[in-house]
Order: sequence, then C-alpha cells, then structure tokens
Amino acid sequence: MKPQQLKRENTALLVVDVQERLAAAMEPQALSRVLERLGALIEGARVLGLPTAATEQYPKGLGPTLPAIRERLGDVPILEKLRFSGLDDRLRARFSGRRHVVVAGMETHVCVYQTVRDLALEAWHPVVCIDAVLSRAALDREAGLDLARAAGATLSSVETVLFDLLGVAGTPEFKEVSAAVK
Repeated sequence: MKPQQLKRENTALLVVDVQERLAAAMEPQALSRVLERLGALIEGARVLGLPTAATEQYPKGLGPTLPAIRERLGDVPILEKLRFSGLDDRLRARFSGRRHVVVAGMETHVCVYQTVRDLALEAWHPVVCIDAVLSRAALDREAGLDLARAAGATLSSVETVLFDLLGVAGTPEFKEVSAAVK
C-alpha cells in the first residue's frame, strides 16, 4: 500500500463508543492508558482544527460517554447508534471532503473494526491509533487490529498521527500538541 500523509485539511477524528458500561468492563490499567492517549488525541485534533465526532452504541444500555472524555470533546456531536459500525449519513455529512479518518475508542474487535471496514469500503482511509483503542480481552483487541489492517486501515499511534498532521516544529500549535502528548 502506498504511504499516506495526513494533512489537516483532509483528516477528521472519530471517537467510537467510549461509554461508562463498556469502560467498566475493561482492565483498569489498560483503560487508564487508553483514556490518557485518547485525551491527547482529542486535544491535538482541537488544536489542529480537525472535524471531530463521537459515537455512542445504544446509550440506554451502555450508558453515556465517560464524563472525562465528554468534557474533552466539548461541543463535538455525539451520534447515537444501534448498528455496530459508526458510519452513517450523519458522519458522512460531518466528514464530507475529508479523505482520512483517524479512529479511536472501544471495542476494537466490534465497533472500531466494523466502522473502519465500512470507511475503507467507501474509499476513506482509516487510521487506527493502536494506543487509543481497547477491548475487554487482549486477544480480541489484537484480532480487531488485524482485521482493521486487513480491511485497509493504517495502524498508527496518537503521537505519530498528531506530529504527521503538524508536519513542522516551532509553531504555537506544535507547543500545544507537544504539551498534550506528554
């Protein structure tokens, strides 16, 4: 596959199902690390002006987005869904004109994977931040990452994505993003 360079003008961020009841089922240390990296990713996307959206899978049953993540998202729309994939007409409209979609969230092997697969099927380029996705079981997380790669996603990390989008040091944005990822 040909290398893909991320640019602010054609990249968006999707946060998938970081919800209270899903989070409660995760291994606490792994959850803590993922939430830290996800927070840095959301902050970096804000600094860089990326269109961002978040999804919630059946919030009546799985609860709302975790308060710490909801707070970081600010006025970003939360799209409720019943399908495992987050790709729908609302997301297509929000990310219109973008080619790359950076994806993070839960669970890697279900909603993250199915969203990534559907993005790739519609000729988007999904980029999965491996340090900002999680499943209850490590084996399921690995399976989800393997499936995402096989579907056409690039596997990357929060820091790699943000610095690729920056492209250059020495700017006020560089300082803000550097602070977010520390």
